[in-house]
Amino acid sequence: MVLNTPPMGWNTWNTFGENINEQLIMETADMIVEKGYKDAGYEYVVIDDCWSMRKRDENGQLVADPVKFPHGMKYVADYIHSKGLKFGMYSCCGPLTCAGYPGSLDHELDDALFFAENGVDYLKYDWCYHPMTLEGWTLYNRMKMALAATGRDIVFSVCNWGDEDTHSWIRKVGGDLYRSTGDIFDSFRSIKDIIDKEVERFNQSGPSCYNDIDMLVCGMYGKGNVGGDGGCDTLGYETHFKLWCMLSAPLMIGGDIRNLDERMEKLLMNKELIRINQDPEQRPPIVMEKGQVLKLFRHVSGGEYVLSMTNFTDSPAEYKIFNLPDVGFPGYGEWGLELYDVDTGEYFGTFTTDVWVKRVEAHETKMYRGKVVKLR
Repeated sequence: MVLNTPPMGWNTWNTFGENINEQLIMETADMIVEKGYKDAGYEYVVIDDCWSMRKRDENGQLVADPVKFPHGMKYVADYIHSKGLKFGMYSCCGPLTCAGYPGSLDHELDDALFFAENGVDYLKYDWCYHPMTLEGWTLYNRMKMALAATGRDIVFSVCNWGDEDTHSWIRKVGGDLYRSTGDIFDSFRSIKDIIDKEVERFNQSGPSCYNDIDMLVCGMYGKGNVGGDGGCDTLGYETHFKLWCMLSAPLMIGGDIRNLDERMEKLLMNKELIRINQDPEQRPPIVMEKGQVLKLFRHVSGGEYVLSMTNFTDSPAEYKIFNLPDVGFPGYGEWGLELYDVDTGEYFGTFTTDVWVKRVEAHETKMYRGKVVKLR
């Protein structure tokens, strides 16, 4: 199975942590369809940690918590599939998961068969309690081989937080996406820290193996399982989503889809932003400037380009400039870059050297999409 574009879906962890159950998952699947998320491209419904009993059964098999999931995981999977969606679950390469439930170490094939028999389409595989005597790549290679042996196509989401130089071996062991950071928190500082660390590494991300900079916290406003001093302001959440789209990172919603406000719903289903994230060419952006102000320039399909500028400071930024010659654009006045505002669709201007952005608010990201036009 080859992922030609980054996966899109929803995961339980950021909002609900261990407080999950069958009803929550099915209600969320309903809302993904009814509110239009499915039509926007979101297809995976992923149950994270804390779904199982604390111990395996007498045969060493995983068992779903009968209180949380009284009908078992296949029942949930069948319901999700009936909605035209795909089903994801969670395990860990150590003897325990991060929350202390049974991990898959030395049970890889049995657990892979359990996931396949229960209709799993996506496995998030975590890094807690991993044995220090084994290299990480061997543990992930072991589970990938077990998944392949089942004969079922299962997306393999490696979640080892970027430890042991994941970028250097992840493609070799068959990872479809790889968590390159620690957990995101519901704060603008967390979003900025992740971008600072990973923005230059997306040259190694692309079809069949995507850099996963963790799940979205858009619209959580401090509620849920990942803290964050009250969450972000609205512009901060918009920047969060825009940069994940600009980088073609996986888009896994972490908020409660049943209760997000209208502005967040519109953001998460913004067709123009998703079109950038899901662009067929999947090219990483050129980093024009990095730090308190981030400027990115990206080739997309159809001979078009996307420019973004992010103000990571707590004050408005005045008269920041994109210097087009810095990315190789000729400065002779014969070519122009005709740009349109991604947010509004309005014509922004045609530029030959410098692109002027008069004001960028604190935590805001401006994005422009355009193409080269001949002026003479």
